[in-house]
Amino acid sequence: MAANIHVVPYDNEWAAKMEGYSNPLAICPTQELARQAAVLYAKALKSEVVIHRPDGTIRDKDSYGNDPFPPRDQRR
Repeated sequence: MAANIHVVPYDNEWAAKMEGYSNPLAICPTQELARQAAVLYAKALKSEVVIHRPDGTIRDKDSYGNDPFPPRDQRR
């Protein structure tokens, strides 16, 4: 699986940034637009999108990789 893509505050805007890289993949005026851009990259790269709050803490994660369907039983 490729590196995660994070949706993070960026100056007074929001950015979709690939983990381990300093330059953003996309800079957007809203978090939602940055999330949409991140999802496009994540689907192409089969990776995860990690959405951050304005304070930098993680709000949500979504996987667009090769997750098993249905999920394996976690009780084993």
